[in-house]
Amino acid sequence: MKILTKEERIRIKNAVKQAEAKSSGEFVTVLARKSDSYFYIPLIWSAVIALIVPIILIYIFSFQNITRILDVQFATLLVLYLIFQMEWVTILMTPGHIKKNQARRLAMEQFLIQNVAATKNRSGILFFVSEAERYVEIIADKGINERVKPEEWQGIVDEFIENVRNKRICEGFLAAIERCSSILALHFPPEGNDANELSDKLIEI
Repeated sequence: MKILTKEERIRIKNAVKQAEAKSSGEFVTVLARKSDSYFYIPLIWSAVIALIVPIILIYIFSFQNITRILDVQFATLLVLYLIFQMEWVTILMTPGHIKKNQARRLAMEQFLIQNVAATKNRSGILFFVSEAERYVEIIADKGINERVKPEEWQGIVDEFIENVRNKRICEGFLAAIERCSSILALHFPPEGNDANELSDKLIEI
């Protein structure tokens, strides 16, 4: 299922085109539904809770029937595993640092896969959102980082994150693209023979 509507994807594509017309920078937008399957999270949580079940049964409820205890333990493992496999539950139960690391990894992968670092002036910039993790990252190539200080991006990233957290993903992309285009226009003015080196459309993964 698509996160954004067709109209929203067109708005983002048009925003990229307009931004690239103001500078020689190249803009790439990527939207991921989630950054990892986190398939191991349901199993870990189910196993941990199932391991605690015998302790509760023996020391709190004074169960002595080992066979019954094992049956309850297995049933607990199975039921919880099925419940925890629900996507929103898995995301909720995944530690924040794991979600951040996986989203960061995917952002860097996309920077390479989408050839953001292959532009002539090394002036590519990636706008990455992972919806499930509410994660946002803007990754600029070497040419941009040599001229633009990291703190210039921070306000843009903060606004982008706020929009994504409030499920205003399209608005987040549009605002970030517009603000970044103003910065790049100062450092990378348009060139007469400037070719469109990277795709303008939103990449959804």
